[in-house]
Amino acid sequence: MLGFLVRLLPFWVREPLLILVGTVFGVRILYLALVDDAGWVAAAIGAVFLLGTALRVRVVVHALRARRHPAPAPSAGDAGDRGVATDAKVTAPATPQPEAAPAARRPAEKEPNAWGQAALAIGLFAVIGAAFWFQDRLPTPGGDDAAPEAATCRHDEDAKLPGAYRTTPGAVTGEDLCRALNLPALPGLLGTPTETATYASGTDNTAPLTDRKVAQPEARIEFDTYTVELSATYNKLTVDQYQGLTAYGNETDVKELTVLGRPALLTSDHMMKIQIDLGSGGGSGGPVEQGPLARTLTVAFDAQDRGGSYDLTVWSESGALPEDRAVISIAEEVLPRIAHGTE
Repeated sequence: MLGFLVRLLPFWVREPLLILVGTVFGVRILYLALVDDAGWVAAAIGAVFLLGTALRVRVVVHALRARRHPAPAPSAGDAGDRGVATDAKVTAPATPQPEAAPAARRPAEKEPNAWGQAALAIGLFAVIGAAFWFQDRLPTPGGDDAAPEAATCRHDEDAKLPGAYRTTPGAVTGEDLCRALNLPALPGLLGTPTETATYASGTDNTAPLTDRKVAQPEARIEFDTYTVELSATYNKLTVDQYQGLTAYGNETDVKELTVLGRPALLTSDHMMKIQIDLGSGGGSGGPVEQGPLARTLTVAFDAQDRGGSYDLTVWSESGALPEDRAVISIAEEVLPRIAHGTE
């Protein structure tokens, strides 16, 4: 379709336009082949563009020479000399013919200016190129320059809520925790303000080793640098009792503090790394390995520390951790957003 439209253009518009396009593309492709190591195929394509451009330049040059030096038209006398009979036997004098009336002169048609058409074609190409250049650089909603959209919380609406949630007054769901945690300000609190959430979800779990009788909803937000998890455990274990248990566990760097007027505890522990083979290995997986170090802030449900707590955990695959102040700031922003029945 484009080739058909190009052929419809006048000669003095089409040829300069094609010469300009061929030169730009040929030089650009050769540059990529020589500088950016694009390969011999790109070099061959660029050479073909330049060769075709050279042939078109030759055609235009011949056309310009033909316009400047047109071939002389045959005169009437020459035509008469070629048409006179040479038979010497004819002696009768020619009958004089009346002179023909001079033909009415037609006004000379003004031929288009070749250089003007060429300049018009080049100007048109420049305008089109400028339009494309500005279009690629102007920010457009939803375009390439727009910031990527943050992930929204995923939740299986068809999943049946475990009975522990119905028997626990004020228990929140994983979706509630995810909505509270998925703040626009969360990347800035983590120290990575330019990142956006790539994954967000909430699950309605129960605490392990409780026969599904203790509700433990969880939420998870993933970024390029950090992963943040928030859970709520509705058991009778207080933060003070949990602090006593840390002496027998693997938790390190334990710090007692108060967050939002409630007892809190900062601990560090390694995540578990589990590999699952979903290929031809029959579903078997590798052994459980030690994952990266994580920092967890445990905050009691209430100031009286009557049992149950939130756990805010931050970790990264690289092993880097944000400062403790950042973890505390996240808890101070997120926890008040959770509608908890015991507060």
